[in-house]
Amino acid sequence: MDSTDVMAWAARYEQAWRAQDIAAVEDLFTPQAVYLRGAYDDGLRGHAAIAEFWPDPTPFTMRAESVAVAPPTAVLRVEVQYFGDLGDQPREFRDLWIVRFAPDGRAEHFEEWAHWPGLDYGGSPD
Repeated sequence: MDSTDVMAWAARYEQAWRAQDIAAVEDLFTPQAVYLRGAYDDGLRGHAAIAEFWPDPTPFTMRAESVAVAPPTAVLRVEVQYFGDLGDQPREFRDLWIVRFAPDGRAEHFEEWAHWPGLDYGGSPD
């Protein structure tokens, strides 16, 4: 995997997500893939769990850029803005994606580190 391959995978991810194409989960992720939605998430494991989470009809824009590629792992910086029935303001997220790819180019480990405006960085544990 090089940066071009990583960005092609990210484009397929965005296209599938935008289309709510649950079948594409099998093309993007290995059968035993782990999908972490946050730094401390227990993770979704396997196609069925990822596919159940996948649909989201909220309109969005997405920008992604490759930050680092050290095969089989890549880091991407991703910005997503959600629109629609969300009040006055779009919801904005800036993420780092850490993706480990299998030899066939599908993700076997996907880890998302999301940040958003107003995130409390100094909070104490509950």
